[in-house]
Amino acid sequence: MPSGVTRREQVYRALRTELMSGDLTPDERLSEERLAERHGVSRTPVREALARLVSDGLVERREHGLYPYRPRLEDLAGLYELRITLELRGIRRAREDDSIRHDVDVLGPELDRWYRIRRNLPDPDAGFVTLDEQFHLTMLESSGNRALCDALAVVNQKVRPVRMFDYLTPDRISDTVDEHITVAELILDDRLDDAHRVLLEHIGTSRTVVVQRAEEALSMARLARAVRG
Repeated sequence: MPSGVTRREQVYRALRTELMSGDLTPDERLSEERLAERHGVSRTPVREALARLVSDGLVERREHGLYPYRPRLEDLAGLYELRITLELRGIRRAREDDSIRHDVDVLGPELDRWYRIRRNLPDPDAGFVTLDEQFHLTMLESSGNRALCDALAVVNQKVRPVRMFDYLTPDRISDTVDEHITVAELILDDRLDDAHRVLLEHIGTSRTVVVQRAEEALSMARLARAVRG
């Protein structure tokens, strides 16, 4: 176990990897006892890891217990359309009303944080999605409409299980960091047309990658189920 990583964190990461790879199929009940035996730990870290995975949206409660969540790919198009509408509205409202400007005290520190992230890029990891969500929420918050942020938070919760597939390669980490910095810089420079264009491309690229990898994961899950059956 890596230094500084708790057993609970280790189990959480291992289960998350198994869920995203399709090793745990949608019809497989996630028994604490069986998973504890499988990972050589007590039931406590398994229980805590499963609670986090429920919060992540990767595990869902059904009538007879906990099961892996599998997204409905047909729902993604509508959710991404809503996400794009909400995020671009934050820029459009400033373009349409000269009295509205993004709050430098909100977006500036977030941009500084991403400069620091770029100097020390993290390894590919599904958990990077939480950093990404914070950027987009903060950017939207800086536009001054809290209701837009609340709506985006709801969308994020629904698409998080599949958006985790976007951060599994070094190039997607580095591209995301660079694009965040570019969008924030353009907004703070009041180059809103360019910011609007780059943000739309940024979300569109993410959507393409996410859908492709989610489809691959679902195919792997179906294959694993067929082999076991």
